[in-house]
Amino acid sequence: MHKNIFGTDGVRGRANDGYITPDNATILAVSVIDYYKSTDHRTVNGKFTVVIGKDTRLSGYMLEPALVAGFIAAGADVILLGPIPTPGVSFMTRSLRADLGVVISASHNPFHDNGIKFFSPNGFKISHSEESKISERFHSISGTASRLQKFLSAPEEMGKAKRLDDAGGRYIEAVKRSFPRNLTLSGMKIAIDTANGAAYKIAPQILWELGAEITQMGDEPDGLNINHNCGAVSTEELQRLVRESGADIGIALDGDADRVVIVDEQGQAIDGDYVIAAIATDWIELGLLRGGCVVATCMSNLGLEKYLNALGVELCRSDVGDKHVLAKMIECGSNLGGEKSGHIIPIDYSATGDGLISAMQVLAYIRRRNTKTSALSGLFRACPQIMMNIGGRIDTTDPEISNIISGIEKTTLNKRGRIIVRQSGTENLTRVMIESESSSCVEKAEQAITRIWTILQRS
Repeated sequence: MHKNIFGTDGVRGRANDGYITPDNATILAVSVIDYYKSTDHRTVNGKFTVVIGKDTRLSGYMLEPALVAGFIAAGADVILLGPIPTPGVSFMTRSLRADLGVVISASHNPFHDNGIKFFSPNGFKISHSEESKISERFHSISGTASRLQKFLSAPEEMGKAKRLDDAGGRYIEAVKRSFPRNLTLSGMKIAIDTANGAAYKIAPQILWELGAEITQMGDEPDGLNINHNCGAVSTEELQRLVRESGADIGIALDGDADRVVIVDEQGQAIDGDYVIAAIATDWIELGLLRGGCVVATCMSNLGLEKYLNALGVELCRSDVGDKHVLAKMIECGSNLGGEKSGHIIPIDYSATGDGLISAMQVLAYIRRRNTKTSALSGLFRACPQIMMNIGGRIDTTDPEISNIISGIEKTTLNKRGRIIVRQSGTENLTRVMIESESSSCVEKAEQAITRIWTILQRS
């Protein structure tokens, strides 16, 4: 049985290595079209239509034409959006009534990585089941040119490609519509860090059109500097910029702008748990929150759960990953979910994680109350929590590992805390979260785990 080429968020890896090569991108495109031809999918416009967007990585200019070649050869029409946030591709897939949306991006990863992920006609990421079937076709097609030939269309049935020049403008309007018309950002000074990524033009334009005074950074992409010492995964420079410029708020996006981290006027970073709390508070007061619950992952702080419970709202937890969050939201009937990392899904406005629309909801919370951004971090008291990254992958199903974890939870954490160990879906890392109401217990648990992991890696 062949390995599934999809990870937790599309096909991802180092550019010009593994599956992220021009030939494999072409085969992947053909595989996708062949899969949909085998289903009962009916095209809206008479011919299978694909929209493709990308971030600013240099390798995107390699993968885009390779994908286009595969789609056209398989008989699909292609609409090229250029650099645009991942949620912008989700939006444009719905808006253009396309049959498939494609994003070329490795999100928050360094420039040398890239990825390919797919959206269904309703703007949601395709399911794990669909990915598995596409992966099977990929393996059946790859190998020899004669195999590939059988899946290509006749010359007269080939697709066409065109570039849509106003895709960014259409997405800007969609983001602006999520901000209340009775509010304005006039008089507000905002520092925005677009991570030298997909939103480097779009994000400042939105804020300026809503009346804000803008200070920018991470807005000079060169193909190699995406997420480098900037953006949602590295907020230190934005924190300094906020303090030095006297900004009221800092907004940090990652390379494809599907996540956001907020920085308050004092230069302190505020993670996604507080963003979820602020949006939930606003929507509860406005009667907009549905389902009586908010969805967050197992990594979200216990303090958030207690805060929402006090408001009469349940916190439903999912596994890590926006697909799991979305699935839980649909199951619970909730219209708000997200991750501590800043992937927030305000499903009334976006079918996927959207850093800009989430930022709009935070700005609306602040403007309605005429409060400072630092008020967000006062919404609840976070339980002490430590995140650790361990090189390589640790088998969490190993009885020895699970016994170690449960032993530390029972003794060091006194059964009043949690240890979550999971493999990263995007990097060769094992991520560990330790949480307890006692900071000293968290520190002791961290020391114990570090000591044990060191011994295990040597053995």
